[in-house]
Amino acid sequence: MAINTAKVITGGIAAGIIMNVSGFVVQSMLLGKRMEAEMLAVAPSLQGKGMGGSAIAGRVLTQFAVGILLAWLYAAMRPRFGPGMKTAIMAAIPVWVCGFLFYLDWLYMEMMTPATYAIVSVVMAITLAIAAAAAGALYREDGV
Repeated sequence: MAINTAKVITGGIAAGIIMNVSGFVVQSMLLGKRMEAEMLAVAPSLQGKGMGGSAIAGRVLTQFAVGILLAWLYAAMRPRFGPGMKTAIMAAIPVWVCGFLFYLDWLYMEMMTPATYAIVSVVMAITLAIAAAAAGALYREDGV
């Protein structure tokens, strides 16, 4: 059965909204100052970088792209594993693993402490699972 592209987009937008809200709350309001202080201790020239309109817009759009990827993975896995939270978590895992691995440079360059990296990683795992579940809840196969 073909993937319902319209539902993937709809679910992806919902997942993107969840990830953007979570990112704003956790990485801006709760951990933002801590993350910035750790980064600036190593690279003071980055002061104020990433807070401009284009950087924020880029982050928002990236979260929507990741949301669509989550929805697409869920839709691709659903025929094999069935609908539901188990499949949503299975779709979220490879996305989380890629993010975890891609951002290890922050640890290697000591721009983030292991404790902060662990906190952000756990929050992102939970956020991705919730976002994938939302995408999955909105996804339906063609004609259903």
